[in-house]
Amino acid sequence: MLPGWVKASLRPFTLPFKLACFSTCSFSFYKHHLTLSHSVLSPQKTLGSYISSPSVYANFYTSFHILATSSTSFIFSQSFCKKLFFPTPLSYSLSQSPSLFQSSHSCKPMDLSEVLEVLENLAPLPLAEPWDNVGLLVEPSKVHPVKTVLLTNDLTVPVMDEAEAMNCDLIVSYHPPLFRPIKRLVQRDWKQQLAIRAVKAGIAIYSPHTALDCVRGGVNDWLIGGVGSGSVSVLSQAASSTPLTHKLEFTVRNHEELKMILAELMDTTGKLEYTTTRSDGDGYNVSLICPDSILTAAVQTLSQHATSKESLRILQLTKLPLPGCGQGRRSILDEPISIATAVQRIKSHLGLSHVRLALGAQHTLESAVNTVAVCAGSGGSVLNAVKADLYITGEMSHHEVLDAVAAGTSVILSDHSNSERGFLSVLKERLSVRLSDSISIKLSQRDRDPLEIL
Repeated sequence: MLPGWVKASLRPFTLPFKLACFSTCSFSFYKHHLTLSHSVLSPQKTLGSYISSPSVYANFYTSFHILATSSTSFIFSQSFCKKLFFPTPLSYSLSQSPSLFQSSHSCKPMDLSEVLEVLENLAPLPLAEPWDNVGLLVEPSKVHPVKTVLLTNDLTVPVMDEAEAMNCDLIVSYHPPLFRPIKRLVQRDWKQQLAIRAVKAGIAIYSPHTALDCVRGGVNDWLIGGVGSGSVSVLSQAASSTPLTHKLEFTVRNHEELKMILAELMDTTGKLEYTTTRSDGDGYNVSLICPDSILTAAVQTLSQHATSKESLRILQLTKLPLPGCGQGRRSILDEPISIATAVQRIKSHLGLSHVRLALGAQHTLESAVNTVAVCAGSGGSVLNAVKADLYITGEMSHHEVLDAVAAGTSVILSDHSNSERGFLSVLKERLSVRLSDSISIKLSQRDRDPLEIL
């Protein structure tokens, strides 16, 4: 066990400087040794950029945290990873300003809003799927410091019993216990009964669900990291949550008409971003950025002028993609493995004694796996028609499995929550370095997949 003062200074950290001057550099870390050679880092590449690259982010982020102490050397603690993805030999030490390593950890109490801010920074809620129900689901009536947080994959009756017994203040349930719209709160519905119990006990309930799936370094990155290192890409790319915007392009006859139309637009819609260029003669070409919420009003204003109405073109602007974020992952493995090896690795990664396997057409247990696609939970719709040698997910329908097998893709099924639950240990580690030392973070001992293999 690490001493308490060391644990308190644990922080995920990205080095802010380049390592171009070192042909090989080595970092000592708790019980292990990590060396980065020039084959990994170049004059154009920082350690920070290497860690955050899509191919190794999940493996590195869930494997190591830089342990910042008052000394000027770097210490890494190995938290989860069973396999290192870096070369070895020579040693080298680096020094930086001690201020880079100052811990913001404290014993100061944190209220619910502060803890929720940490949770939302780890998995921004706009990343969640539109159909999902994420965020704060139950809020206590009295504001009080959060002392105990319980992490669970599913909030069930046994888990609620556990939470009440430990005087829990906040339950972080990966799956939202309240999902469908509620018209009444009654005791005969077991999920509503849990919500009523939480309110009476003063326990808040929060769910990150698909936001935690989609975020870079989240559940899906953790899941695909269990197979081995590789070049990882997102199957369904997430886009920025900024409001949808449109570009309006039109022409006006002269400067006077330009001033008049812009004044009318400002009166109708408020301040707008626009550019103008001269066209033939006295005319102007206008390009206007318009939020979706005021598009109708802007078009109505422009339609009142013949020239702008006839020349008007409306272009919908695509939202910017968020690198590394989205549903599902696909990895081109650095080294091919057999299906049998993939099965053993995923069983070890998920802590399972059994998984279900469907061999793809013409596949055997010794067939090579070069590409893997994963989706935590129920992955049938996300993995549908994805080109890969192997799918890994919690569950797929009978016919979805048949389709994959016919397409030459093997399928590993772990059962739904078994593909997600192991990430709670990662979440606990990340919360422990961001929340006050006055908060106890516990993993539920009563949470388990409802299905068992006998």
